[in-house]
Amino acid sequence: MNHQQYDSCIKSCSGCAIACDHCASACLEEPNMEMMRECIRLDLDCAAICRVAVQFMASGSRFAAEVCGLCARICEACAQECEKHEREHCVACAKACRECAEQCRRMAV
Repeated sequence: MNHQQYDSCIKSCSGCAIACDHCASACLEEPNMEMMRECIRLDLDCAAICRVAVQFMASGSRFAAEVCGLCARICEACAQECEKHEREHCVACAKACRECAEQCRRMAV
């Protein structure tokens, strides 16, 4: 596959990475940051794997589907954690993670 076939997934992964970065930064500003510890960890993991997935898709790597499968799993875990918190940044992050997971699952087949 060439990278054009991955365009919507690449865009979704890029947007998810940005949402996760924002969420992690905002969580660090929360008054009870300890309560947000797992959210921050998953935000960082999710942003990292989304960027890796973009790199693999953009280069047309034969391992892109496998990376996308892992990305979908991590995005789902991040979304589940973010959905435990009612903060605006967590809600937006969960939405981006769910959309990215959906796109990545399509690529992983």
